[in-house]
Amino acid sequence: MTIHLSSQSDLDDAIHALVKQDTRLKPIFERTGMPALRQREPGFAGLAAIVTGQQLSTASASAIWGRLTAAFDPFDHEVIRKTRADRLGRLGLSAAKIKTLKNIARELAAERLNLDVLAEEDADAAHNTLTALHGIGPWTADVYLLFCLGHGDAWPAGDIAIQEAIKVGLGLPARPTIKQMAPLAEPWRPLRGAAAHLWWSYYHVLKGRAGVLADKISPAAAAGPRARKP
Repeated sequence: MTIHLSSQSDLDDAIHALVKQDTRLKPIFERTGMPALRQREPGFAGLAAIVTGQQLSTASASAIWGRLTAAFDPFDHEVIRKTRADRLGRLGLSAAKIKTLKNIARELAAERLNLDVLAEEDADAAHNTLTALHGIGPWTADVYLLFCLGHGDAWPAGDIAIQEAIKVGLGLPARPTIKQMAPLAEPWRPLRGAAAHLWWSYYHVLKGRAGVLADKISPAAAAGPRARKP
């Protein structure tokens, strides 16, 4: 059964379970305290917001997203599917991001993609479904699963901040690679998403900052630091 992190209480329970499950996490938790749950809007709008902000500064991402949501009310896949690419470009989207959003919109319209269903799927299967879409990389997929859908087992293996935190917290000789992150996280299934929250909090303790993505969103809706790539 898929575990969901839909409330702070859910995350609290998951973190306490993790600390009992893997005693190596106890000193990490003692330093971080309870992480705050990070949430973002689900559905097409949530995924589109992540895509829009990829590889952009906080100010640029916010400005473009503000123009998009002001231009289209409601902001949904049908309106993006039907809108001319040149209009989307004038609002600030790059050609690559227009192609990505239009492709997602077509998949949703054709009912070949159901974003709600992903919340109930195995995290790895849901990850593969999203990364099969044009323009959706591993980090974007995992951030969507974790922060928009509250998938309790989503694991952002490519996130540099989590990699760095794990290196220090587990006393590794070097920052783990994406490939190495998978076996490292096995002891935390089916709560790898909660573990990600804990490791982001530990990174914050180590570096004194929450990371790029957290700066882009209000504290109640922030995700984690920037990954190696979208």
